[in-house]
Amino acid sequence: MNMQEAIEEDPYQYESLNALFTRALKPEARPMDQDNASILCPADGRISQIGDIKEGRIFQAKGVDYSLLELCGGQVDLAAPFLNGKFATIYLSPVDYHRVHMPVAGQLKYSVYVPGRLFSVAPHTVRVIPRIFARNERLVCYFDSETGPVIQVMVGAVNVSAIDTVWQEKVTPPSGYNIRRTSYVNEQIRLSRGGEMARFNLGSTVIMLLPENITWDENLQAGQKVLLGQSLGTFSNHN
Repeated sequence: MNMQEAIEEDPYQYESLNALFTRALKPEARPMDQDNASILCPADGRISQIGDIKEGRIFQAKGVDYSLLELCGGQVDLAAPFLNGKFATIYLSPVDYHRVHMPVAGQLKYSVYVPGRLFSVAPHTVRVIPRIFARNERLVCYFDSETGPVIQVMVGAVNVSAIDTVWQEKVTPPSGYNIRRTSYVNEQIRLSRGGEMARFNLGSTVIMLLPENITWDENLQAGQKVLLGQSLGTFSNHN
C-alpha cells in the first residue's frame, strides 16, 4: 500500500479502515493509455485468467470452467453477445487500490444484483472451489459502447459484501435472496473511459466481458500484476 499515491497520504486522517481501503489516488498516479483503440485495465490487481469465452464457458483454473449465463444471473439477453467473446478476470488483494474504473467509455443500460456466497477469491481458493465466481454475490453491469457491449462483474468475497457504484451507493449490503435487475435505459448514465465505476470495501475480483473483436496483449498471463489504466489489448474495429 503506497500512501504517496493517495490524495490524502496520512493514513491516520481517514475516518475508518474502509475509507482507507477505498482511498482516492492522485490523477497522475495512474495515467491512462492514450490509444483510444486500447482496452484499459479497470483496476490494480493480478490477472486471475484472461482469454476467450468458448461457447458460453469461462475458464477459471486448470480443469475448471463455469457458465457465462450463470455468472450473469440467468439473463439470457445480456449474456448473448458474449457467448464466444473475451474475458479478463482481475483479482484485487487487500493491499490494492479498491476502486474499479471503466475499460472503455460506455452508457449504463442494466445492472443485475445476484445474491450468493461470500467465498474468498484469493488465488488458492479459486483453484479449488468450482464455479466460485458464479456462486458468490455479485453485481453485473451492462454497458453499451462505440465498439459494442461491455459487462463488468463486481464479485463479492469474504469481508467484501459491500459494493458501491457511482450511480447507486451501497448496492450490497443489505443482501437479498432474489436476483434483482434494474434498467437504466432512460437515465443517460454515461461513464468516461478510465472513469470510476464502483468500489469494494476490502478486495475482491472484477470480471470484464467483451465482444469477439478484441485482441488481448499476447504478453499477459495468469498471475501477472496489472495496474489501472494500462492497455490489456485492442479493439479490431475501432474508428
